[in-house]
Amino acid sequence: MDANSSAISRFKAQANKFSGILSKGLGKTTGRLIKELIYGIQACKDIKISNIARSLQEDIKLIKTEDRLCRNLAAEDFSNHINEQIIRLGDDKITDEMVIAIDPGDITKPYAKAMENLCGVYDGSEGVGAQGYHLCQVTAANLEHNKIVPLYCEAYSSLDKDYVSGTKKITDTIDKVIQKTGTSGVWAIDRGGDCNEIIQHFTSNDLNFVTRLKLNRWLLTKNKNGGIVAVKADRLETHATLPYKAQINKIEDGKETVINITFGIQRCALFDTPGQWFNVVIIEGFGQHPMVLLSNLEPQNTEPKEVYKIVEIYLTRWKCDECYRYIKQSYNLEDIRVRSYNGIRNLVAIINAIAYFTSIYMGMNLKLKLMVQKVFILSKRFFGIPSFFNYAMADGIFELLKKTKAGIFTHNKKDNPPQRYLLSLFPE
Repeated sequence: MDANSSAISRFKAQANKFSGILSKGLGKTTGRLIKELIYGIQACKDIKISNIARSLQEDIKLIKTEDRLCRNLAAEDFSNHINEQIIRLGDDKITDEMVIAIDPGDITKPYAKAMENLCGVYDGSEGVGAQGYHLCQVTAANLEHNKIVPLYCEAYSSLDKDYVSGTKKITDTIDKVIQKTGTSGVWAIDRGGDCNEIIQHFTSNDLNFVTRLKLNRWLLTKNKNGGIVAVKADRLETHATLPYKAQINKIEDGKETVINITFGIQRCALFDTPGQWFNVVIIEGFGQHPMVLLSNLEPQNTEPKEVYKIVEIYLTRWKCDECYRYIKQSYNLEDIRVRSYNGIRNLVAIINAIAYFTSIYMGMNLKLKLMVQKVFILSKRFFGIPSFFNYAMADGIFELLKKTKAGIFTHNKKDNPPQRYLLSLFPE
């Protein structure tokens, strides 16, 4: 017997159990599909249907398995159901001290021709327009950066008949999450959230938030003489003092760099809503231009440690971005190759569910933690486990399942029926 057979059996059992939780309330065919995808994507560490089909190791022609997976993916959009289940599972993991980061993203498909509802997107990594699909992801993390909770991930197109705007999609996503989590946590969003509608949505729902402002945003603040003046965000430092200093250790591509920053806090109001005042933290040191953060959090005092909490919350959003990169890199998300719009939305939701499975679900009890240790050993990391351990988890699960002789389902071959033996009480 393979030394890893026990871990393989335990993993398959947990994957089946988790899939059953996700598919509760859905049809039998959809439930089977979710089990196949949860297992198959991790077994092949890829999102291509052909590789998922191979990992299932069915006793039929490969093309038949591929056709069934594609047909069932296109038949029904169950992405909202999957996301609702993940939010429900992650609800009790969200505390008031955690950061809930909402991150608009994209999947670029530069060579696609026949994919349904293919639309224009902005490729942030290249800084150019492209074609593909928009993403909206929500991830929670603690300030110690040792706990990541994937909550929501949706692919959508601006050509969808129900699409209104990117702002409406963000506010709708916030509503879906807070239906379960309530007002717990502090929401953080980058400059894509510098929008009056989104800021008002946070305040009207009594949500704490930190938003990075665009540098051309007009604000109202008090000058040194106490008068109210209008100023652009990139010039706000001329009306504020930056008395505090901090050092930040940033690890990128395995290299650690130290960034020295100076920061300060100033009371400001949005130019369009002069009666509502916020705290604005101005930070210098991250680049040529200052970083400006708007928040409704009220520091207990003006001590550097209290003001730095707002900075720390936004920096934790960067850690949440790592979950987004993990999804893209570990499972080749941008190599998605299904034509149907339903299939694209379903696969993206399943990938987020897998992120929750590896981040949270597999560490819920001691027995699973022992299996996780086994998976880490199999991941073949030369320099230990990184702070964001999901990369090692993905590698370890792939190595664990690589030599298994069966997929997620065990099939009894028709030509080899089980033999039955009858014990004779009166032998001749």
